[in-house]
Amino acid sequence: MSKTLVEKIWDAHVVKSQEGFPDILYIDTHLIHEVTSPQAFDGLKKRGIPLFRPEQTVATADHNVPTLDQHLPIKEELSRYQVDMLTKNCEEFGVELYGLGHPFQGIVHVIGPQLGITLPGKTMVCGDSHTSTHGAFGAIAFGIGTSQVEQVFATQCLLQEKPKTMKIEVNGELAAGVRAKDIILHIISKISAAGGTGYFVEYAGSAIRALSMEGRMTICNMSIEMGARGGLIAPDQTTFDFIEGREFAPKGEDWDKHLAYWKTLYSDEDAEFDKVLTFDAADIKPMITYGTNPGMGMAVDEKIPSVASQPESEQDSYKRALEYMGLEDNQSVLNHPIDYVFIGSCTNSRMEDLRDVARFVKGKKKADDVHVFIVPGSKQVEIQARKEGLDKVFEEAGFQLRQSGCSACLGMNEDKIPAGKYCVSTSNRNFEGRQGPNARTMLASPLTAAAAAIAGEIVDVRELI
Repeated sequence: MSKTLVEKIWDAHVVKSQEGFPDILYIDTHLIHEVTSPQAFDGLKKRGIPLFRPEQTVATADHNVPTLDQHLPIKEELSRYQVDMLTKNCEEFGVELYGLGHPFQGIVHVIGPQLGITLPGKTMVCGDSHTSTHGAFGAIAFGIGTSQVEQVFATQCLLQEKPKTMKIEVNGELAAGVRAKDIILHIISKISAAGGTGYFVEYAGSAIRALSMEGRMTICNMSIEMGARGGLIAPDQTTFDFIEGREFAPKGEDWDKHLAYWKTLYSDEDAEFDKVLTFDAADIKPMITYGTNPGMGMAVDEKIPSVASQPESEQDSYKRALEYMGLEDNQSVLNHPIDYVFIGSCTNSRMEDLRDVARFVKGKKKADDVHVFIVPGSKQVEIQARKEGLDKVFEEAGFQLRQSGCSACLGMNEDKIPAGKYCVSTSNRNFEGRQGPNARTMLASPLTAAAAAIAGEIVDVRELI
């Protein structure tokens, strides 16, 4: 029987399936951090049960950590408490922790692939919606709630309804200045922030295959922003080359055995998807968001859609979103002044992203009134960036290279955007208050964000490269 990639991996991990009930799905790797794990650990303590398979649990501190002076105690009381609790819980339950000061510390969705923990064919979960990032390797990876974190702690399994499948094909070649972030923002703008609800999405097509692993991770990372349960891409030689030789990747004969299996991980030619969408890469331009969900995006040279063009049931919320952003319908955002630029998050904080920005800004200076900070996704990325001299390029341009963490992706640490200020951000969400109370977020690729930092306003990067 022909199967999609999702079905192949899912079926291989079902412990028990019974009609009318969710499947019992085995989880290969459980990633945890300081925000969604404390209550789950407390649940184990209250019930007096052990963590079932601690060797399949990997922890890091990322959401609450400061990105300056990480050698000093964390200033924010709640952030310090949560990071301290993670340390204590990991010690008590025997979980490997990559905390502050550890060479492997970083954003959970950056260090997994970087260390060779993320592998094709795995099931992976984390108490974080952007766990879909790991799907770039041909894995079923998705975010879970705190009660489910406890469930995996106790059983290494989850009760899960088998998702519907969607294939999104992107074919053709991308134009100059268009990046993976623009692909996914384009897709979400076309199908809406709810267009993938109930589905697990497989991305395919020549434009997807041409992407690096970093680009593929950016695509899969934002699957959740179209409402999908997760997203994945079939592994290929690009995938295998990225994994080989990494810290925890299979070695020797074990590598050969895994590789043989990984090469079977693709959707059969005649496999049936519940839904198929196709896009032409030639239609994709540098993107920018103008509203308060990632579906409210457009090509940077377009005008904001009118309130009247929206479904009647959504017009009030659409109008409120524009009011929050201080924008109007039928307005162009080109030349709109900005205040902050944030380059980082689990979407765009890898070496490829930093190199792309450095190439563009070398020899240039940021606008005087714009604050720019670049936050690497892991300690290893930070060290590599300095080794390659990117810190000097950024410093000369007036950009600040910080230490690793989630940073201004979300207002859960010291890196917040002030109320009313505009921030061009390479993160994944532009919700109201996401980057700080009343902050105004405009999502874009690292290249478009860098161009805005230099100009001090939204610009079409195609005109500058």
